[in-house]
Amino acid sequence: MNLHQKAKYLIRVHRFFPKKHLGQNFVVNNEILQRMSLYAAVGRSDVVLEIGAGFGFLTRLLAQKSRKVIAVEADTRLVKVLRNELDGLDNIELIEGNILKVTIPPFNKMVSNPPFSISSPLLFWLLNRTFDCAVLTLQKEFARRLDAPIGSKSYGSLTVFTAYRGEVELLAPVPNEAFYPPPGVDVVIVTLKSRRVPLFKVKDEKVFDEVVRTLFTQRNRKVRNAVLPFLHERGLKGVTAVKRADFLPFNNNRVRELTPEDFGVLANELSA
Repeated sequence: MNLHQKAKYLIRVHRFFPKKHLGQNFVVNNEILQRMSLYAAVGRSDVVLEIGAGFGFLTRLLAQKSRKVIAVEADTRLVKVLRNELDGLDNIELIEGNILKVTIPPFNKMVSNPPFSISSPLLFWLLNRTFDCAVLTLQKEFARRLDAPIGSKSYGSLTVFTAYRGEVELLAPVPNEAFYPPPGVDVVIVTLKSRRVPLFKVKDEKVFDEVVRTLFTQRNRKVRNAVLPFLHERGLKGVTAVKRADFLPFNNNRVRELTPEDFGVLANELSA
């Protein structure tokens, strides 16, 4: 019985209705799972985090290669499956809950096939932590935003935050038939490494975060105009706000033309 057949069997046994009631597309191709493990160079000293453990196919593989696997699954029905399928493997810690809300023990690597619906908050969650590497299957359209060229349509706040905290690489595409059920989107394997030291210095990360998010809501406008809502929030109005904007670095550039480092310079100027 291959993994695809086993997934269908488990769904039938546990009375799941996959297309309507499973909120995730699971990788059921052993070659893809092996490749993900190899990309992460999982070894006996590693503690690996897996998000969206599903039927436990990747979980079991990681447990065979690592010191410990922390498997997180939000679906109570799938947790029941996991407890049965992974019984007897004593180096797996199964956590039921939303990854964004539960407490996670320390880990140094992540290998996951997470639900596409949480890709953005998951990336921000991950970028706020220090780890060796993460290997994820992500929707191709979303993945392109992680390392989009400056000025491109995909270039945005996620690109800037990813560059600041991490190093990303888009690797192999994953065929739709490698999933159950097959997704209606293109998928790629992505590696993300955490920077021990951020790419550039910022005085106040909260201000940096707000500046980047605010400016990208007006990506095609010049900085002097796009920054005004940020200044208004800080009590600068009318002529005072306009004068402040006119003396900012890059004030005549379009927001989409700024490099991640430029956003750091702007945030530092606005933190003063």
